[in-house]
Amino acid sequence: MIRMKQLGGTGARVSELCLGCMYFGTLIDEPTAFRLLDQYVDAGGRFLDTANNYAWWVEGGQGGESEQMLGRWMRERRNRSQLFVATKVGYKIGTRLPISLARNIIIEQCENSLRQLQTDVIDLYYAHWDHRETPLEESLEAFDTLVRQGKVRYIGCSNMLAWRIQQARMTSRQHGWAEFCCAQLRHSYLRPKTGLRNFENGHHPVTVDMLDYAQAHADDFTTIAYSALIGGVYSHPDHTITANNQPHQYDEADKQARLRVLHDVGAETGATLNQVVLAWITQNAPPMIALVSSRSPERLGESLASQSLQLTPDQLDRLNRASA
Repeated sequence: MIRMKQLGGTGARVSELCLGCMYFGTLIDEPTAFRLLDQYVDAGGRFLDTANNYAWWVEGGQGGESEQMLGRWMRERRNRSQLFVATKVGYKIGTRLPISLARNIIIEQCENSLRQLQTDVIDLYYAHWDHRETPLEESLEAFDTLVRQGKVRYIGCSNMLAWRIQQARMTSRQHGWAEFCCAQLRHSYLRPKTGLRNFENGHHPVTVDMLDYAQAHADDFTTIAYSALIGGVYSHPDHTITANNQPHQYDEADKQARLRVLHDVGAETGATLNQVVLAWITQNAPPMIALVSSRSPERLGESLASQSLQLTPDQLDRLNRASA
């Protein structure tokens, strides 16, 4: 069964493995998506992740397909009250570029997400990107309005640097507004090059500064790792980081050093490399939640089984220290 973790300082407990629903309704058809969702819930999972723009970049996609499918599944299963549903704002459906986190956009897109999800409340509402052209006060006041109206329970951020997260949280406290309880950032066992602040596709990795911030605020702030398995890099011995994942932004020597230790721990535990990576993310310090996704029940089952793997302090230490 999937373990539960506290979400920041909210008092809410969510699944340690969050199910990413990005391609539901586009690359993943409805029968398969329903099967994956049922499989996740049967394993004790309750934390679902989507966004208002998923997945416009897939051929035929317009954005909103994932939210719409989740809405249909929850209506059919009649299980909305058992779930913790997260979605994001920062894009407008049908638009390929982030538009802003202006007040009217946040309010408008929240209403649209509520309709598509067929729900009265969003459990966790993320700012999808840090849109610096919009004043923080404007964005945060809009999020607070939604919380006060009962349309959103908690708010978080995604793809935001540590100093901006702290600035936003302090601004919220000064005004008595709802504050970010978590951040969703790109994170895996293989590390991007030292000093990399963001990938060319806009993804923000967990940096040393972010790790330090998350550890210092572990009692009231949670980090959620996306792209935890880097699109299948660990699944096949001959698989390389694809062009989409920008191989030149990883140091090859460091990658190989860490893979050697990862293979050692996999051999010691009898677990797959994917399972070791997920266990490392969820059992390390600072404590994190890992976002998992799959197009097949077999792959999802592999990820869910990582919850039965307990790494020893020595294994965690060796994994952490591995370096070129």
